[in-house]
Amino acid sequence: MFNVGDHIVYPMHGAGVIDAIEEKNILGEKQSYYILKMPGEVKVMVPTNKAEEIGVRGIIDKQSADKVFEILEEDKTEMSSNWNKRYRDNMDKMKSGDIYEIADVVRNLSFKQKEKGLSTGEKKMLTNAKQILVSELVLAENSSTEEVEGMIDNKINASFKEFELDSIEPVQNVVNKFIPFNENGIQNA
Repeated sequence: MFNVGDHIVYPMHGAGVIDAIEEKNILGEKQSYYILKMPGEVKVMVPTNKAEEIGVRGIIDKQSADKVFEILEEDKTEMSSNWNKRYRDNMDKMKSGDIYEIADVVRNLSFKQKEKGLSTGEKKMLTNAKQILVSELVLAENSSTEEVEGMIDNKINASFKEFELDSIEPVQNVVNKFIPFNENGIQNA
């Protein structure tokens, strides 16, 4: 059971605050609801008796936040080369609400973006996963959004440099023979 003012995490939305607990009569049924104030001034109503089932949880502590930053410093984990499977796997990690799984998604997609770029869907997923991660770490670290975003970017950039930069093969010189043309564009013999 949570109380007004508690910081919580709502899967797929990130961290927020319980703004109120209210009795509502919806479709003839009276229930108690948490009124959650989420990032971007979004308000969400969650039935108190289903909050745990839905995945609402308290925010992580400082020690767990440190572990999140350690995950961001690691090498990427194996991802499917099939776009649909990779997308579904990452979506399942995000839906779990597990901060460590979300950190894994942020790191892996950030690496992939640096290596090859991302599809529009994966770019959106990366943005959403990063927002969820930042919203919880801001509260856990008692820091500003800018500070946390900077720490995440620094950890990912350092780990990418350590683990991935050396594995990217340089582009080979595809032109290995010069073929002269005259001013009319005709190949010289």
